[in-house]
Amino acid sequence: MPAGNPELTAEPAPGVAPGSEHTDTSVPPQHPRPAGAGWLASVQSLAGTVVIAVFVITFIVQAFQIPSESMENTLLIGDYLLVDKVHYASGGQWGGGLLPYSPIQRGDIIVFRYPVHPSQHFVKRVIAAPGDRVRLINKQVWVNGKPVTEKYVVYRSPVRDYYRDDFPDLNYLSANVEARWWLQLRTLVQGGELVVPPDRYFVLGDNRDESLDSRYWGLVPRANIIGRPLLIYWSFRSPDPYSRPHDEDGKLTRLAYMITHFMQETRWDRTFRVVR
Repeated sequence: MPAGNPELTAEPAPGVAPGSEHTDTSVPPQHPRPAGAGWLASVQSLAGTVVIAVFVITFIVQAFQIPSESMENTLLIGDYLLVDKVHYASGGQWGGGLLPYSPIQRGDIIVFRYPVHPSQHFVKRVIAAPGDRVRLINKQVWVNGKPVTEKYVVYRSPVRDYYRDDFPDLNYLSANVEARWWLQLRTLVQGGELVVPPDRYFVLGDNRDESLDSRYWGLVPRANIIGRPLLIYWSFRSPDPYSRPHDEDGKLTRLAYMITHFMQETRWDRTFRVVR
């Protein structure tokens, strides 16, 4: 071969002289796999998948379903959400901006444990943060003396409710108000405005006339906040619960309805929609 064009050469096999025409074609002995090795590998793979899934659900995202109309038209009954549990988490020992922690801001949609019954989860929009002064005048929200532009708000009722629409007016009371909140509210109102205390948030539903929110049961403690809705991964148009027969709790009937009406009742235009 011409100089300057070296060729990679393989090393001769042990025990075979260079240039020999005979090569060792013996096959190394095959050791049989121990009985049950395949089963054990499958179990290990499944266990790893479960551990990863539990980690993701516990620390990163969690699935929720929207059961009420209080956040229409931003979130609809039958929307299935993935909630980002990292966004509002405390930096803790991680610190240093390693994970995308962010403070809770006005206008953010949050998922939280309902302060009255912490086993339940609510989703609302943050209207006022700690230290803010908030009030409603004829349905218009004012924060720190300035009107708030709310393009996402829906009003459904033409009837004016002085407690709901002119909050906090202590001269009026609603049957839906929690007694404990009614007593606490009187200590937080200054000059006709609610002053949000530290580590608390004032939240409202986007469907303003059909939402039981901070006006009725109080403020959301920072410790109750789980995260923010990230993505609608599926949306299913639920039927009128009174239009069809159902079992005692309705779960089996709803499941059967979803299976048989999956294609026609799925809101495909909302599937994989980012929540804003």
